[in-house]
Amino acid sequence: MSDDHSPGDGRQRYADQGGPEARHAQTHDVRREALTNPTGPEPVDESFAAQLAPQTPEQIRARQATETTPAGEDKSLHKRLPELSSAELGTLPVLAPGTTLEQGSVYLDLDDLARGPFKAIGGQEAGARIVAKGDTDYELWNRLAGRDDAPEVERPAGQA
Repeated sequence: MSDDHSPGDGRQRYADQGGPEARHAQTHDVRREALTNPTGPEPVDESFAAQLAPQTPEQIRARQATETTPAGEDKSLHKRLPELSSAELGTLPVLAPGTTLEQGSVYLDLDDLARGPFKAIGGQEAGARIVAKGDTDYELWNRLAGRDDAPEVERPAGQA
């Protein structure tokens, strides 16, 4: 016990009211204050922005380079393309199914050579055996394509 008996000691403490928070709640609208106080910037979800970001041609080319296999590994292509040697098939990079094709680039479907080369449109993906002109030796490409005129632009069904 203190030997100080000044009038300040006789004041009622906040403790019997619940402390300073309870006294603050008696004099202010705490709920409204909590709703109107600034909370700072919202956290940014980076994954959503990455999904919306357009793919650059460099990203597509880099992914295509890692998602190719030599045509020589596919034994059915030896029968389908008898005019090509095993060495030529070994240098022919076939895109993996589902690989995004670069818009405006020229491709050739090895399962349908009669259709000839085609230009990819945005968001198009590779089918079973697709070869990119940019990844193929030009002499080998010309032998596969069988012609050197402008490729036709492939459009989804229903679009002109």
